[in-house]
Amino acid sequence: MQVDDVPEAVSRPKVSVVIPVKDDAEELRRCLQALSGQSLLPEQIIVVDNNSTDHSADVARAFGAEVVFCAQPGIPAAASVGYDHAGGDLILRIDADSLPDHHWVENIVAAFANHPRAGAVTGGATFYDGPQPLRIPLAVLYLGAYRIAGVLALGHWPLFGSNMGLRRHVWEQVRDQIDRSDTDVHDDLALSYPVGALSPIHRLGRPSMQISMRPFYSANGFRLRFRRAVHTVTSQWPQDFPPYRWRRIAAARSAMRNPAGPLVRQGWAQ
Repeated sequence: MQVDDVPEAVSRPKVSVVIPVKDDAEELRRCLQALSGQSLLPEQIIVVDNNSTDHSADVARAFGAEVVFCAQPGIPAAASVGYDHAGGDLILRIDADSLPDHHWVENIVAAFANHPRAGAVTGGATFYDGPQPLRIPLAVLYLGAYRIAGVLALGHWPLFGSNMGLRRHVWEQVRDQIDRSDTDVHDDLALSYPVGALSPIHRLGRPSMQISMRPFYSANGFRLRFRRAVHTVTSQWPQDFPPYRWRRIAAARSAMRNPAGPLVRQGWAQ
């Protein structure tokens, strides 16, 4: 895969990778193995143990990752705890069943360098398991539907928790807007609301991530994800009812394109 060049004048930021995990020891082992072979190694890997009953924490420590315990149930709480503990300038997020390719970290660092206004970047993924003939079409269907629904709800690209990154100063500005107690929230979609209102989200090109086909293993799993997405979107109403939000995002983009005009929407105009 072609890696974008990072401008020489820009010093490389420090990178933290956050992985929330609950009873996914073997998937986590493969994920950490892939991270250990990156062309650009992160300075910090944080595995957030969300009350696992297996040996996920032991696997994380064996690879030199920092283990942070999160007693509060749910991915929103676990992911947020990981972001809180991240010391890097860039906070990258994946799941335990994610398999990043050799240049994943390097590509995200380059994307931030080449898009300085972006507060976050996000990409897609392909499936590494399940029936071979179904891997590509189901990935297109599943992630394409999420992307389209997210754009319609948000007015911009949604974050995808299996392949994303955000600047630490952006997290510090939005952290108090995340409801960590609601276990029915779709955490990356919920994070997209305050992040996308603060600054642009850049969409990465060709996927450099593989994930498990677990959403399709059972009808219940797929319904759970759909229910969480609907709950997340409607919980933002009426303030972020799509037409209202679209107008605010459009105004912010207009201000960013017209630096002589009034600067609004914080990072959008910076």
